[in-house]
Amino acid sequence: STVSLLELYSLTKVKGANPLTFAGLTMGVFVLLSFYNAKLFVIPFELFGEAPNSESQFFLLVLLIAFPVISIIELFRNNGSALMNVSTTMMGVLYVSFCFGTLIGLREIFIPSHIPMRNYFHEMNVESNALLYRWGGYTVVAVYAMIWLCDSAAYYVGSAMGKHKLFPRVSPNKSWEGAIAGFIFAVVAAVGAKYLFLEYLHLNEAIILGAIVGVFGQIGDLFESLLKRDAGVKDSSNLIPGHGGVLDRFDSLLFVSPIVYFYLDFIVFSLS
Repeated sequence: STVSLLELYSLTKVKGANPLTFAGLTMGVFVLLSFYNAKLFVIPFELFGEAPNSESQFFLLVLLIAFPVISIIELFRNNGSALMNVSTTMMGVLYVSFCFGTLIGLREIFIPSHIPMRNYFHEMNVESNALLYRWGGYTVVAVYAMIWLCDSAAYYVGSAMGKHKLFPRVSPNKSWEGAIAGFIFAVVAAVGAKYLFLEYLHLNEAIILGAIVGVFGQIGDLFESLLKRDAGVKDSSNLIPGHGGVLDRFDSLLFVSPIVYFYLDFIVFSLS
């Protein structure tokens, strides 16, 4: 997450922005921790009143603190456009740190004390905490696999059969044929994962999960391509020889993870 955030801030500097890098990285760490375990911060808040009792509450609290702090720091700087500096700093926290945070949340959402999760699995007669923890890890792995299959299918089918350009202004090599193939493979992978190791999903929920990955994974790829094209660079960095930067490797995941997280937490588990 930290490396990806640094890569994003480097892209914004090409466009003339001067983000508050240290402040952004610091806030990013707190965002990640809020999804890992909000209880880490409960005791200090209880000294002054009621503490946040969920990851989402603490995340909102971090944002409420982050924006004024970053704005105050910018008051004492004289380094280009304040509008661009503050905007790009906050964008990095939301686009990179928040999205990576939801990946952690996706793993931690399966803790037995999570209320929607507890009710959901009580109805399924699942009592094993170990199984719940495994499902958390399995879900993260399944999302990775769906993204990989989606990207691979889109690339190979697009290379072999692509005739209709998907978004030539942003990514000239991507085609509608490849995008449709990627979508189909993501859905098939989700259904396969449901029968292999994600038994908690119903078939319709698995199909929707695959559709989310198939659509938003490709949008995430296009969005990062847009940022790089705007900055006039091919890759976010040269950290990984032949593959670009960390941001290039996780661009799809950054869009998919928060939507999958909220889909499971607020729809699948809460409404079941």
